[in-house]
Amino acid sequence: MNCQPPIILEEQDSLTAIISLGSNLKSALGSPQEVIGLANIELEALSFHPPIVSSLYETEPVDCEPGTPNFINAAAAIFVSPQCSPQELLQQLHQIEASFGRNRVKTTNMARILDLDLICFGLWICSQAGLEIPHPRAHQRRFVLQPIAELAPDLVLPGQTMTVQELLTQFPTAPVVALLDT
Repeated sequence: MNCQPPIILEEQDSLTAIISLGSNLKSALGSPQEVIGLANIELEALSFHPPIVSSLYETEPVDCEPGTPNFINAAAAIFVSPQCSPQELLQQLHQIEASFGRNRVKTTNMARILDLDLICFGLWICSQAGLEIPHPRAHQRRFVLQPIAELAPDLVLPGQTMTVQELLTQFPTAPVVALLDT
């Protein structure tokens, strides 16, 4: 049973941004689990209230090259000022990725030290070069929705009509997204 208060995407003094975190490569910072933990500390610095962070999940790679290691995934809800733009937040997320050693190349679905995806930014719906919110494939990815469902199962992402939990019921059992014992 989820004892968290419901996540409200827009309030008078704040916007909630949902960030999906992923890692599947060891680095000088440690294992993928340790990288996600350190990334959550960086996200906390962007939030003016303590973020709400999911557990860690191990996920089979989706649409990746054969032999790609499993990913560690999580989600975080951070709280930003209404004066912050989604472009500003996305730039900060890219800076965090770069500080962890991520080299942003155009290739998608590849192994990486850290991936921070802006899933939603308040109730914003926007599509422009380099920024699409809500994330255009979030509702199609179990590895994104499963950690978000832990935080807010009744959340309806902007542009969707079903809750995160309802979206999850639409998926087949593969790829496997398993809660990690921590």
